[in-house]
Amino acid sequence: MMSTEKLKIGYVPEHFSTPLYFAEKHFGLDAELLPFPSGTGHMITSLRTGEIDVGIGLTEGWVAGLGKKDGVEEDGGYRIVGTYVETPLCWAISTGAKRKINSIQDLKDSKIGVSRIGSGSYVMGFVLADQQGWLSPSSSGPPFEVITLQTFDKLRSAVNDSSADFFMWEHFTSKKYYDNGDIKKIGEIYTPWSSWKIVARSEIGEGDQRLEEMFEKIDRGVRYFEGNKEESVRYISGKLDYTAGDAREWLKTVRFAKSTKGVDVKVIEKTVDVLRKAGVRGEGGMKAKDMIGSLRK
Repeated sequence: MMSTEKLKIGYVPEHFSTPLYFAEKHFGLDAELLPFPSGTGHMITSLRTGEIDVGIGLTEGWVAGLGKKDGVEEDGGYRIVGTYVETPLCWAISTGAKRKINSIQDLKDSKIGVSRIGSGSYVMGFVLADQQGWLSPSSSGPPFEVITLQTFDKLRSAVNDSSADFFMWEHFTSKKYYDNGDIKKIGEIYTPWSSWKIVARSEIGEGDQRLEEMFEKIDRGVRYFEGNKEESVRYISGKLDYTAGDAREWLKTVRFAKSTKGVDVKVIEKTVDVLRKAGVRGEGGMKAKDMIGSLRK
């Protein structure tokens, strides 16, 4: 029998969550929205324990979580079922405001702060090291000393007190803290794939009516977002940690999926290939097509 319980949807309470907020406020999305400020890695854990049914998070985090043989149940606990954002993510690379670290070249063999092992902030450290030629073919370990810090606030503190040397976080979320002198930017890196995907617990089948209704409501939230930019700016600057000017600049850079249901297998294949090359995942683990619970039509 199909469940009638409300879906529990995990999300990151940042500017990208605005269409989800509109889906609930204006179009009656009937779900429990649960914020995960520490990001995708935390949502993976909560999906596997059944604390949430759906997660909206970073492509690289979801793929890395399914690509590893790390002792979880054989099927990984979730499948990628939808596409939320079509544009890449700009990861800003930050250090402490007064640290004598001034470029990406200064980061070799340093300490990277991450929210969680397996999170986007962790995975992109490998991608950065691969681009810089810092990965050792003889080692499967991380290219940096990894300091796990859970939250953006703790990451900022850590680079200032030298318990970490740098961290990577989305550009516009970081920008306020460049502007106020708390941290400084030393570089950036873009994901070579579309940045946000929707996943669901493996037990929730593709035909589950709750998922179908969720996609329809989020699609309406996206359309509302696109047609009401000033309301979006007011929400982002009033309820989230951004200035109105930064919110407007971000709006110029982002493109949400017009239809959120389904995933392009080529995007997942590319992500798998890059993460394998970067050493985030080995040759084993789940194949790209098996990570997907709903293909784009």
